[in-house]
Amino acid sequence: MGYFKEIEQEARKILINTRKSHDWEHTLRVYNLCLKIASVEKADLDVLKLSAILHDVGREEEDKVKGEICHAELGAKIAFEILKKYNVDQFMINKVCHCIETHRFKGNKKPESVEAKILFDADKLDAIGAIGLARAFVYSGEIGAKVHNINSKIDETLPYTEEDTAYREYYFKLRKIKDTLFTITGKLMAEERHQFMVEFFERLNKEVEGEV
Repeated sequence: MGYFKEIEQEARKILINTRKSHDWEHTLRVYNLCLKIASVEKADLDVLKLSAILHDVGREEEDKVKGEICHAELGAKIAFEILKKYNVDQFMINKVCHCIETHRFKGNKKPESVEAKILFDADKLDAIGAIGLARAFVYSGEIGAKVHNINSKIDETLPYTEEDTAYREYYFKLRKIKDTLFTITGKLMAEERHQFMVEFFERLNKEVEGEV
């Protein structure tokens, strides 16, 4: 893919002002996870590489409106224009856009191709485990949430408030991720990452309560 470097640079420029919880480094981790999963699962690497590098190009716009638009759907539209600019084959564009528009955990569209399933899994793996919790705490700081809220009525809390903590993210989303993955490789990797989160919050809760 002679155009890959140019497209990579375009994606990097778009993501330069994104929140650190969804920055360029996140994109690179997802890219590397995609390659790791693809080394076991059969996939079109060209489609996967482009999808991974462009998957979050709509993220900043979603953050600006506090989730009122879907960054996956917007990202697919932005990716379409970028890929068209470099005269990428229409069949390739369609496959890449499908991957991007179906990678979101809360999305209404489900991944159908193996490349889309790998991207979904890679993106979710970066949301759990040690790195996932680190990102969750960074995100809660970005929106002004407090450190922890175990004693609050978690089901009554709202996003983008001081109660939107890393624990809230874990409670509503992260603890459910391992059961949503598609690939065998992704599922195996998720088990250990999931267990780390469980043990982390058990310890955090004890420390907050002064038990240890």
